[in-house]
Amino acid sequence: MASATLQIDLDAVLANWRVLDALSGAACETAAVVKADAYGLGAARVAQALMRAGVRKFFVALAEEGAALRQGLGEAPEIYVLSGHMAGDTEMIGDLGLTPMLNSLEQVTRHFEALPDTPFGVQLDTGMNRLGMEAGEWAAVAPIVIGAGPKLLMSHLACADEPGHAANAAQLAEFHHLTDGTGVPRSFAATGGILLGRAYTFDLTRPGIGLYGGAPFAAAHPVVRLSLPLVQVREVLAGETVGYGCAWRAAADSRIATVAAGYADGLLRALSGRATLYANGTPCPLVGRVSMDLITVDVTHLGDLPDALDILCPEQGIEALASAAGTIGYEILTALGGRYTRRYGGGTA
Repeated sequence: MASATLQIDLDAVLANWRVLDALSGAACETAAVVKADAYGLGAARVAQALMRAGVRKFFVALAEEGAALRQGLGEAPEIYVLSGHMAGDTEMIGDLGLTPMLNSLEQVTRHFEALPDTPFGVQLDTGMNRLGMEAGEWAAVAPIVIGAGPKLLMSHLACADEPGHAANAAQLAEFHHLTDGTGVPRSFAATGGILLGRAYTFDLTRPGIGLYGGAPFAAAHPVVRLSLPLVQVREVLAGETVGYGCAWRAAADSRIATVAAGYADGLLRALSGRATLYANGTPCPLVGRVSMDLITVDVTHLGDLPDALDILCPEQGIEALASAAGTIGYEILTALGGRYTRRYGGGTA
């Protein structure tokens, strides 16, 4: 069975970064978030292209991700670890020069005791109640922590994809309250925050999903194309059923293509009977259930059959496919399976 092909346009990633960099403002540095293997697209290749374009700061979720990225990028860039300094991370952080974003008093203590002379940043909770020190904790240790010279103070917006949400202004006010006058560089905005305007960008922005073509960055260049090879084509008579559970029944004589990808490859079962694939721009409905390795597609209306059908393409980006599955573009991207043959284009900066 031929594997499906995931084409990744690194020039589009760079173009998206440049737009978000311009929106961040001349006085603001723009980093890049490459956690979860660059949202499923390959952190080393994506980060190398961004580094050639001038990016010098990267954010990952875990120290293990930071270790892999350091191997791919060398010593030059700064790599920030959003989960902070977890138990067991000390050797990786120290040996590889990672910068943990400390999220709690426990992490502050661990870092100061184990690696007192190594870089760190601090994440503050301004209302999301997920990661970061709350106001009372921060007040108790701020003089000591600021005196130790953190590289960055950051927080994260809960509702940045809803520009009119009251939580945005409330979190911004709290971030000012917690960080004004510290003299430490600050970061508040990921992709959605950048789009809220310069009041949210501070000294460093951290675009993630916008680099890869996802909402809320509506002007993003599409980054991925996912082409799924046809394994078999069969004639299905009116009244016959297709797939598990006999979930689809042919209303008329039909031609059904079996295509090589399924939920093991990140095509969510929620797409069953709801997704559309494309043959050189012509829509072809997915019929029946998504199974582990295969899906079935109605190609009755096509003349010559292509070798593959596209499920991510100019006609259907990650947000449109996510809408069909009742989810978000983040989940579509990060679910993309390891069996795809990844092909990269562009990225020479």
